[in-house]
Amino acid sequence: MFAVLRKEINSFLNSMIAYMVIGVFLLATGLFMWVFPDSSVLDYGYADMSTLFNIAPWMFLFLIPAITMRTFAEEKKSGTIELLLTKPITDLDIILGKFLACLGLAVLALLPTLIYYYSVHTLGNPAGNIDSAAVAGSYLGMIFLAGIFTAIGVFASALTENQIVAFIVAVFFCFLVYAGFDSLAAIDMWGTTSYLISQLGISFHYNALSKGLIDSRDVLYFVSVAALFLLATKLIMESRKW
Repeated sequence: MFAVLRKEINSFLNSMIAYMVIGVFLLATGLFMWVFPDSSVLDYGYADMSTLFNIAPWMFLFLIPAITMRTFAEEKKSGTIELLLTKPITDLDIILGKFLACLGLAVLALLPTLIYYYSVHTLGNPAGNIDSAAVAGSYLGMIFLAGIFTAIGVFASALTENQIVAFIVAVFFCFLVYAGFDSLAAIDMWGTTSYLISQLGISFHYNALSKGLIDSRDVLYFVSVAALFLLATKLIMESRKW
């Protein structure tokens, strides 16, 4: 697994993918956080980082599939997947290695945003007038969310050898899991069941963590959904033996 992980990280760092993803993410979140008047912290007047944590999931919804679309699709198209499968490593090792490499890149894109926290913390009146627990919960939620999006992206890439198709499928599933259940729950026909439907989506649990309350049920949800898509990827890999 670690051999695959190193290979994928080196592949990212030797191409423009890592730098473009981190650059686009920081540029977009920076503009919304500090420049655009409708969302700028400076114009808002409160020591709050909700702008970052509201826009970041939507950025990840497109950027993470862009990272993961090549994980298996490129290997299949170039024929190197057969060489990889002959190595003395299991399918799960391959999947986890690629998953952790992509997740690591997403977390790396988040790290520079800690400067935003320091800035808001310093600019507060008095200094430090910010809900640090909520910020920590939101960062944890972002990492868990990135984990699910990465698992979905790897799953989509395993379905096809076309990277564009893998990207589109991953974006669709990420949107469905993140916001689709909330939209479905908003339909009047469900009645009291709508609350249960909303709990199936990422948004419900992400918002709960953003309040600074780390509930084991929310953590279990994120881990379970990511594991489900990784197991689905393993089934796709094993289907070559059927």
